[in-house]
Amino acid sequence: MKYHNITKADMLNGEGLRVVLWVSGCSHKCPSCHNSLTWDENDGIDFTEETKKELYKELDQDWCDGITLSGGDPLFLKNRAAIKDLVVDIKKLYPNKTIWSYTGYTFEELKKQIHTDENLLEILENIDVLLDGRFVINLAREKAKYVGSSNQRIIDVKKSLENRKVILYVPNKEEEVEPVTS
Repeated sequence: MKYHNITKADMLNGEGLRVVLWVSGCSHKCPSCHNSLTWDENDGIDFTEETKKELYKELDQDWCDGITLSGGDPLFLKNRAAIKDLVVDIKKLYPNKTIWSYTGYTFEELKKQIHTDENLLEILENIDVLLDGRFVINLAREKAKYVGSSNQRIIDVKKSLENRKVILYVPNKEEEVEPVTS
């Protein structure tokens, strides 16, 4: 697997402060994609043990709430074996950190692929939140949080697998702090 970048202390691609891995490879090629530079699976930097160590260094930080997988498409067929190994390791090493993943596939498309892809079920069992669906320019939402078009969903993967239907993720509400008065 190849990747383009690692973003540290990111607060735009999931709840809290996160480390984001921007992987190479996407077969969806959505028109007006904001990250078309990541479509080519052969472009970018090789994902190595050193790359993992860099991610783990960020996940070790108290400020880091988890990792977000983006790209490209982390669930691009040729990425799945490496992504499976990565998310399984992260869940073992960092059980209190969340794993979010973007994909152009819908949850329903992925469920159909589980029977023919040995990596996919393990990936889904180890990620917490899936942001699914292709970007559609006619459905673009400028002020949407975490997604770019209204057809895309933010899915609670564990609840969806348990209930055998899509259960949308409910974001954590920030605590309201009473103003200090003197």
